[in-house]
Amino acid sequence: MPWIVLLASAVLEAVWATALGKSEGLSQPVPTTVFFVALAASMIGLGWAVRHIPLGTAYAVWVGVGAALTVAYAMATGAEDVSPGKVVFLSGIIAAVIGLKLVAHGPRESEVSAPPPAAPPR
Repeated sequence: MPWIVLLASAVLEAVWATALGKSEGLSQPVPTTVFFVALAASMIGLGWAVRHIPLGTAYAVWVGVGAALTVAYAMATGAEDVSPGKVVFLSGIIAAVIGLKLVAHGPRESEVSAPPPAAPPR
């Protein structure tokens, strides 16, 4: 579940980034509203996900997926040119995100049990 929330938050990052661009400096009401709502929801989801996924991994996935989706959307709508280089590098970002999910990591600090108490002196 934490990974699903993290990926949904990354999608919302792409939404707020795109809305920010369309808001013309936060002067257009509809894109500005979309920006703030998506921003809040994205941050709430990221905040919840980092309670279950290490911060560095979660943040890298959130930023990577959000950035890749933002560029992909811009290319799909014609706002940005498509080039083989961009496709290769966006694929690299996604491959790195998948790699972060697949790499085993140790238990979170909060999941490690405290050492047993020392034996009383004899």
